[in-house]
Amino acid sequence: MTMHFPTKAVILAAGSGSRLRPLTDLRPKPLVEVNGTPILHNALRNLEALGVDDVTIVVGYRKDAIQCSCGTRFGNIAISYVESNVFDQTGSAYSLWLARDALLSGDTYLLEGDVFFDIDALRKLSLYETGNVAAVAPFERSMEGSAVVLSDTGNIVEVRMKQTAANLVEGNPPLFKTMNLMRFSGDDLRKMIVPYLDDHIGCGAVKSYTEELLSQLVERKGLQIAAARCDDVRWYEIDNEADLRIAEAMFITARELAC
Repeated sequence: MTMHFPTKAVILAAGSGSRLRPLTDLRPKPLVEVNGTPILHNALRNLEALGVDDVTIVVGYRKDAIQCSCGTRFGNIAISYVESNVFDQTGSAYSLWLARDALLSGDTYLLEGDVFFDIDALRKLSLYETGNVAAVAPFERSMEGSAVVLSDTGNIVEVRMKQTAANLVEGNPPLFKTMNLMRFSGDDLRKMIVPYLDDHIGCGAVKSYTEELLSQLVERKGLQIAAARCDDVRWYEIDNEADLRIAEAMFITARELAC
C-alpha cells in the first residue's frame, strides 16, 4: 500500500495550560515532560522520523521557552515560529489562522501541542494517499471534549462539541474522540480551508476552537475528512495533572519497568 507523508507540519502551542498549574507556572504546557520527554519534543521526533523537514510552531505563553528548547532546527527539521500576542484572549482557530501562510504551502500535518502519541498515529494518517485525514479513537466514558460521528464509509459526517459519558447513549451512533492529529491536502487548504478560516476570524470568531471550524467546514461546505482509526495506538491528550499521570503510566518503557 502506498503511504503518503507530507514534509510540512503546523503545531499549535500558544495556550497557557492553566489547568496544568502549577506545572505550567514557569513553562508552557508543550514542554511538560512525560517520563522525561517534553510533549513537543515527542511530536517533533515522530514527525522527523517520517521525513517532515519543515515545521511551523504557533507560540504564545512562555514563547521564549519553546523557542529556546526547540531552536531553529530540531534534528533534520527546520523550525519557524508564529507568535500570538493575544493567546489568553483567543482560541485555537485563531492560532491556526496566524499560521495560514504555512498552511498554503502544500500538504500539511496539523497537531496540537498537548498530545503525547506513538509514531503509529502519523503512519495511520499516511495510509491515505490523498485528501484530508483525522486520527480518531473510540470515545470512552472517561473522556470529554469534541467527538465525531462517522459515516459507513469512514468519513467524518458530524463534529460534536463538549461531549461526555452522558452522550454515550445506546442506540445513538458511536462517538469517536478526535486526537488533534490531522493531515490536510494542499488543494483543500488553498481552495476551502484557509479562505473559510479568513472569513471565520474576520467575522470576529477569535475565541473559537479548531474543532468548531472543522464542524462548520464539514456541515456547511461539505469538506471531506476521512477518519483514521487509531484504536490500537497509544496516545493521550494532557490537560491536567491527572492526565499527565495517566500518560506517564501508559508510556512507561519496558526498561523503566525492569528497574
